[in-house]
Amino acid sequence: MISKIESVETCVVTIPRETPYLGPLGEGEEVNRKGYLVRAGNRTVYPSVDRSVIVKITDASGTVGWGETYGICAPNAVTEIIEDLLAPVIEGRNALDVACIHEDLYDMMHVRGYFGGFYLDALAAIDIALWDIFGKHSNQTVAQLLGGTRRKKIPAYVSGLPESTLEKRCALAKKWQDKGFTGFKFAGVVSHEGMANEMAALRETLGPDADIMVDMHWKFSAAEATRVIKAMEPHNLYFAEAPCAPEDIEGLATVARSVATPVAAGEEWRTVFEARERVNRNACSILQPEMGHTGITQFSRISQLAQAFHCRIIPHASIGVGIFQAASLHASANVLHLPYHEYQHSVFDRNLQFLETDMDCRNGYFSLPSGPGLGVTPSKKLWAFSTKDLSS
Repeated sequence: MISKIESVETCVVTIPRETPYLGPLGEGEEVNRKGYLVRAGNRTVYPSVDRSVIVKITDASGTVGWGETYGICAPNAVTEIIEDLLAPVIEGRNALDVACIHEDLYDMMHVRGYFGGFYLDALAAIDIALWDIFGKHSNQTVAQLLGGTRRKKIPAYVSGLPESTLEKRCALAKKWQDKGFTGFKFAGVVSHEGMANEMAALRETLGPDADIMVDMHWKFSAAEATRVIKAMEPHNLYFAEAPCAPEDIEGLATVARSVATPVAAGEEWRTVFEARERVNRNACSILQPEMGHTGITQFSRISQLAQAFHCRIIPHASIGVGIFQAASLHASANVLHLPYHEYQHSVFDRNLQFLETDMDCRNGYFSLPSGPGLGVTPSKKLWAFSTKDLSS
């Protein structure tokens, strides 16, 4: 079957939010004139809004594929890469040659050092949209195209407790536990009373059976991270995420060897090549591919690598309107060892109104979107927050 790519369009979606991602501003933190803030705890920039880049690919038959990628910072960098560089290359190609197109686009720039960052984010959006077209032409879900649906419901852990005090964060976690959730992750970068104290308080609140995780936001050296994790281990820490700087592979491996807690990493990776470096050194036993960075093709390859090395996949999921979230759920549906998928409750629930879909998250589980392809389509409401209306 031929599905000739006719057009590639992009837009930036920006959705205001009352409380910035990760919670209220801390001491010395402020939103600058471009709407960004730098968290003092990990010196990382975040937007004060929800923002992502949407891609619409249309083939000669009129079939539309929707993709989405990160656009939380400098989103026009991504749209320019797609419109100026990638779209002219793929126009006229068979949209069903998804993996081949991804590899060809990757090869175009990797010898120049572009094997990550904005360039691979742009590839991820295109890849997701092409898988959506593939599913629609074959009348199958993306999960079926990837090899089958092991699970139609995917365990979800509650990510982030965006409250100003430890007492309020514990109360929020208990609220989610009462709704049927068993996994909870707190953000170390806003754990102002100390991570060990927060871990102890959450364990006391949630009881012995809850799975409690921590995101350490790459802020520690190996020795520091080891000390902090060991201080949390008496309270049965489920995993420690991103303890060292992303480039500190040896430090990550040192931490993994030094603690009893599983170490998790991977939200910043774009390809299986980055995953391989860490897995080969036993630097982490839980891999966290982020669909907004990897796209479906690389997400699946990272999952296959994890299975070969007996690692677990617990996907990362961050700020977006839900298109790459749907792709992540489909790609997760046939992963053999997948205990949880991240649930960004402050983002996912609110932004569902901008999609036509039956995807949801309740009672501790995501429901897989139904219908061919991704099973999601932007709703009319979305375009009020977009730089361009791609509905026609």
